[in-house]
Amino acid sequence: MNGTQTLAAGLLDGVHESQQVFRAVLDALARPGQVRTLGPALPGVALGGAMARLLLSLSDDETPVWWQCEDAGLQHWLRFHVGAPVAEWPDTASFAVLTDSGQGLTLTDFAAGTAASPEFSATLLVELPSLTDGPALEWRGPGIQEVQRVGLQGLPADFWTQWHANHAAFPQGVDIIFTCGEDALGLPRTTRVRRLEGV
Repeated sequence: MNGTQTLAAGLLDGVHESQQVFRAVLDALARPGQVRTLGPALPGVALGGAMARLLLSLSDDETPVWWQCEDAGLQHWLRFHVGAPVAEWPDTASFAVLTDSGQGLTLTDFAAGTAASPEFSATLLVELPSLTDGPALEWRGPGIQEVQRVGLQGLPADFWTQWHANHAAFPQGVDIIFTCGEDALGLPRTTRVRRLEGV
């Protein structure tokens, strides 16, 4: 049995650490664009620390997870620890794990909820090379005092055009948590984004 299939590869203090991550993620989504540290990588788990901790803290046996890069070891690891099933298609996922933005990213592939039940939308967990060293962006909206400057690196060229459509569909639409290493940053569907420097 490899390292991704053992309890040692999960959270050492599952309840306490999950609560900490959950609070940090709520704060990240309540204050879009502000980086929050979730914790270091877990031994034997081929994911950044923030991504792994998000999956262990947010998913359960009722939240199907779609994996952009299929990895049977990681899928088994998550199911072993929290019972999360694998979503066969993006639009059936509660959470989506996207670790290679170079493959492209189409927001409309994922569940956006309905006007009556917008909570039945997907949350995308997107691993990036950097949360601070990309092209300059200005974010505005709930939870942001005037403007938040953000510099995400590694997103597809058409991502922010897609995001504009996602934001315009409110209350429907997906929410996103970007991660890099042990850090995370929230982008809820309520956030307006203005591209700078010709992004």
